[in-house]
Amino acid sequence: MEKQKIYLADSEDDVLASYFKTSERYSLVGMSADGNEVLKDVLLLKPDFLVMEVMLAGMDGFMVMENLKKEMKENMPKIVFISNLSHSGFVSKAIKEGASYFMVKPVSPENLEQRLKDLARSKTSTQESGEKQLEEKISNIFISIGIPAHIKGYQFLREAVKLAVEEPEIIGSITKRLYPTIAERFDTSSSKVERGMRHAIEVAWNRGKIENINSLFGLKIYNSNEKPTNGELIALIADKMIMEG
Repeated sequence: MEKQKIYLADSEDDVLASYFKTSERYSLVGMSADGNEVLKDVLLLKPDFLVMEVMLAGMDGFMVMENLKKEMKENMPKIVFISNLSHSGFVSKAIKEGASYFMVKPVSPENLEQRLKDLARSKTSTQESGEKQLEEKISNIFISIGIPAHIKGYQFLREAVKLAVEEPEIIGSITKRLYPTIAERFDTSSSKVERGMRHAIEVAWNRGKIENINSLFGLKIYNSNEKPTNGELIALIADKMIMEG
């Protein structure tokens, strides 16, 4: 099992540091009590968790968190504040600004580890639920427009739409990036991915369900004499998924 990375922004807590240095589940990738150093290190090391005191030298914990939100569009660590400052105003501010948890010192390593496990489990279940919902939506659209589930092109197109939802700009690089990415996942070639998708679209159009796609998108986009390219259909469905959240 790959260890999850922790950064500890608190110079006082040797107990926590010692505990996580010897952990089989976690890897302590850095420590500092200087807010400027913490910010720089976290941007570089990209830990899964940032365990942080509110009061730091140079820049306090709230400022560190604010700067991380501006700088890190992806891979933002889960932030757990640990502090002697137990006033409700500090706690509510921390949670409102995006912290995952606030623990009042003294914090036992065992309790902190349990909170980290809870946060990791919550993140995983949310991601899995979102991915399942997205797959169901895509599958319903494919069935509606007549793409049969048993052909390879169905799987290729579904994976392509998921990729385009996660990374919309990949549509602009369909030959260089999209096809090779899907080919690698299915242990096949880019040309077979392209042909499989094209075949799936041809099957759908031959089934004469063109009105379903027009009604699905609320526009008369296609008629029976014209078929979308692979990229056009992927972009169209991905845009619908993004618009629907």
